[in-house]
Amino acid sequence: MVNDPIADMLTRIRNASLVKHSQVVMPSSKVKAGIAKILTEEGFIKGYSVTDDQPQPKLVLQLKYAGRGKSVITGLERVSRPGRRIYAGYREVPWVRSGLGINILSTPRGLMTGRQAKRAKVGGEILCTVW
Repeated sequence: MVNDPIADMLTRIRNASLVKHSQVVMPSSKVKAGIAKILTEEGFIKGYSVTDDQPQPKLVLQLKYAGRGKSVITGLERVSRPGRRIYAGYREVPWVRSGLGINILSTPRGLMTGRQAKRAKVGGEILCTVW
C-alpha cells in the first residue's frame, strides 16, 4: 500500500531514468494519467499508455533520452504532500529553473501546467515540479 501515489510515480520515473530504462510501469489512476499527459505534451517523455489489466490497470511511460543517453528529465520534486498541502493563486505560481521546468497544478479546471494556469487565471494545488 502506498500513502502518496504521486510521489511513488515520481520516484519510479526518477529511478528508471537513472538506470536508463526505456519504459517504466506503475499502477494507473486518473491523476497519474493526467500527469503523464502533461509530461508528454511538454516533451519530457515520449508517450504513455494505459493497459486494461484487471483488477488494476497499468500505466506505461516511455522515457525520453537526449544525445549520449542523457535523460531529458533532470529533476522531479513533489511539492504538495499529504501532510502539507501547498496551494497558490495564479499570481503566486512560482517559476521553475527560470522557465526551463514546469509546475503541475491541480485546479478546478483539471490538471495543468503553471503557465497554463496563469493564462487561464486559476490557482490550485502545486502537485510537483519537473525540470
